[in-house]
Amino acid sequence: MAERLPAQPPVLPGLNYVRPLGSGGFADVYLYGQDMPRREVAVKVLPDSLHTSELVRMFNAEIDVLARLATHPSIVTIYDAGLAPDGRPYISMEYCPASYAKRYRQERIPVPEVLEVAVKTASALETAHRTGVIHRDIKPSNILVTAFGSPVLADFGISASLNAAARESMALSVPWSAPEVVLEQSNGTIASEVWGLGATIYSLLAGRSPFEHAERSENSREQLTRRIARAKYVPIGRDDLPVGLEAVLQRAMSREPGRRQPSALQFAEEIRVVQAGARLLPTPIEVRVDEYHPAAPLDLQDEGARWAPRPTVAYPSTRKYQPRAPQHRDEDDSFTAPPRRRRSLWPWLVAGGVALMALGAAAALWIGTVI
Repeated sequence: MAERLPAQPPVLPGLNYVRPLGSGGFADVYLYGQDMPRREVAVKVLPDSLHTSELVRMFNAEIDVLARLATHPSIVTIYDAGLAPDGRPYISMEYCPASYAKRYRQERIPVPEVLEVAVKTASALETAHRTGVIHRDIKPSNILVTAFGSPVLADFGISASLNAAARESMALSVPWSAPEVVLEQSNGTIASEVWGLGATIYSLLAGRSPFEHAERSENSREQLTRRIARAKYVPIGRDDLPVGLEAVLQRAMSREPGRRQPSALQFAEEIRVVQAGARLLPTPIEVRVDEYHPAAPLDLQDEGARWAPRPTVAYPSTRKYQPRAPQHRDEDDSFTAPPRRRRSLWPWLVAGGVALMALGAAAALWIGTVI
């Protein structure tokens, strides 16, 4: 789908618009400043012109997938989701100041960095697969970089459950799609995810997608589809690649799905072997532990908007709350109790006087009796 200009940003309670971040085929992304807690957030908004039942379903699916997976260190974090006052659905997410969208074309990315990206992205995909979800749009622009320099996988907008993918239609990022996908023989499997991962890592190393020619006129959708269908691996052409790396990528981009690595985890393990052979510290693999079982499977076919509209209130850029005075802590690090309100002494004085009078009367009676 052709690029378009982003729509007018929505007014969102507690958020202050800063600038646009980008516009894709299905959503606009803006940078906002959040009032409480104070931080920068990326807000993804579904434009009015794209409110079809299918795109609402995809938007719902992305929210649910990110909510289920966002605790993974290599998957972008979701903060909030809802309806803007003007009725547009939105997702508030971690703001990542960079991505690999253009960088791989503009500079020669160091091999150790790319190998780390490979293992971390494979870990994220393996976790998604174990949760029953496939991404279906792995490419350099969907690998963002956090403020701490860590790669995170983003944009689960066309993700699907492993069971439903076989019967769904989907959009394509052709240069990184597997042969069976571009030939419309499959709408996404773990095997096609492995291909997309291999093609993405190839791109970060080569500065181009795997089947792209130097002449732009030779890279139409039809021409790329034909080359991908043949799947003839073209060497990257870098003299600083570790031994065995191209063999891992060539296996991942085998024409026959059965000849690829059987899982994203296996792809990560093979990259770690390459790292060790190059005397690099192997990147840790982080996947969902087997003991964790989601409470219920994700329903990625939900077409309804499940949010209530937010109030139409334009917030200025200053906070609306007054900070509370800090509470002191005791040495045991527990909060001290707030001071009690001082009570009046008059009731106690009166009661004491009455008691003394009664005691005096009793004493006089006792003396009279003794005498």
